[in-house]
Amino acid sequence: MRVIDDEGKQLGVLSIQQALVAAQQRGMDLVEVAPNATPPVCRIVDFGKFKYEQEKKEREARKHQHATKLKEIKIRLNIDPHDYETKLNHMRGFLGDGMKVKVTMMLRGRENAHPEYGDQMMKKIIRDVEEHGRPEVMPKLMGRSITMMISPFRGAGKKAAEGQRDNEKDES
Repeated sequence: MRVIDDEGKQLGVLSIQQALVAAQQRGMDLVEVAPNATPPVCRIVDFGKFKYEQEKKEREARKHQHATKLKEIKIRLNIDPHDYETKLNHMRGFLGDGMKVKVTMMLRGRENAHPEYGDQMMKKIIRDVEEHGRPEVMPKLMGRSITMMISPFRGAGKKAAEGQRDNEKDES
């Protein structure tokens, strides 16, 4: 097996017994870091410290993962223009932060007789948010509601996070 010492220097290809003796002389442990390599690679390290470093790397990797979030916006067919603009601004903000938006339009009473008006409203929403995202699931009539899903463009969440970091730097 190939052995690397605690300072990162290669000791060469040694037998298991020789590697264990070298590790014991330094008062450290022998840890296999690449079992699938030919020959397998082992490191002479303090195992507790090695384990801590591995966990630290995993935590850091988890920090950079972004779970896709879903926000729901509920609207009605006869929505006031100002309320519509407010809902639209919320959608743009969510899409800018890299979140998916589910738009649900509730139909009541006689509105159920004319679902085509609901489709027109959904198409208007698609046109109004087209610079921030695209429809993932086109509008569908399900019972007494019309739903659709809008997803952000790739990298939208990263841009928002970078902008937030820039703002924090400016304040410092």
